[in-house]
Amino acid sequence: MKKINYLDSIKYPVITEKATGLSEQNKVVFKVHGNASKVSIKNTIEKIFKVKVIKINTIIKKPKTKIVRGKLGIKKGFKKAVVTLKKGQSIDLATGV
Repeated sequence: MKKINYLDSIKYPVITEKATGLSEQNKVVFKVHGNASKVSIKNTIEKIFKVKVIKINTIIKKPKTKIVRGKLGIKKGFKKAVVTLKKGQSIDLATGV
């Protein structure tokens, strides 16, 4: 397994209606590298955003085959992390890093 740089473990934040609703519970959702561990994700978020991470839940979406206009296609799989922050802290995704 290839070791990844700590900055490469997080790809980008997920901004959906469900992810926005989680922000009320001090949770932020990120799309992460497939080989990233919970410890590396926690360290990266704490270094980049200067916040305290309490818990991380990871979800792996498997690739799916779809038929579009009679042709077979594949939706790529990905890994995402739901990061729970310490009470009173937040990450403002609108301003950027």
